[in-house]
Amino acid sequence: VPPTPPVPLAALLAREDLALRQIAGPVDPAAVIHWAHTSEMADPYPYLLGGELLLTAGVHIPEAAGAGTYFDDYVSRIVAAGGAALGFGVAPVHDTVPRALVAACDTHGLPLIEVPPETTFSGVARAVWQLMAQARHAELRRVTEAQQSLAAAASRPDPVPSVLRQLAQRVG
Repeated sequence: VPPTPPVPLAALLAREDLALRQIAGPVDPAAVIHWAHTSEMADPYPYLLGGELLLTAGVHIPEAAGAGTYFDDYVSRIVAAGGAALGFGVAPVHDTVPRALVAACDTHGLPLIEVPPETTFSGVARAVWQLMAQARHAELRRVTEAQQSLAAAASRPDPVPSVLRQLAQRVG
C-alpha cells in the first residue's frame, strides 16, 4: 500500500472556505505539509516530527517579545525541527500577526499563514485531512488502474512485450 502523499501548501491556501493567507516566507509551489499540529508551547521543537503546519494563537508569546530574540528563537526552532509552515490564528489573543514574527519567518524561510478569526484550527486540520484523503484516493485509483492494465497485458498471446510496454508507459 503506497504511503499517503503530502498535501501541497498551495492546495490548502486555495481553499476559499478557510480564507488562509500567506504573509511571509518563501512562496514555493512545491512546498508540502504532512499534517497539521496545534501547539502553544514556547518551544515546540520536542513535539514536532517534521513536515507539520504548526498552528498557534500566540498564547505563549510574552508581553515584551517584539523587543528581544523571542520570535527569532521560536521560528528557528520550528525550522530546525523540520516544520513546513506556521499558521498564526488572529484573535482571540492577538488582533494582528506580530510584525517581529513576520520578519523572523522571512529571515528563516518559514512560510507564515494568517488564519482569520472565523477559521478554526480544527477546520484547518480537517481540510488538511480531506486533501490528504483525496490525494490518497487518487493514488490508490492510479495503482488499481496500473494493476488492471498489467493483468490485461499479461493475458495477451505474447505477454512479455505487452507487460513491458504497459510498465514503460506507467513508469516513464
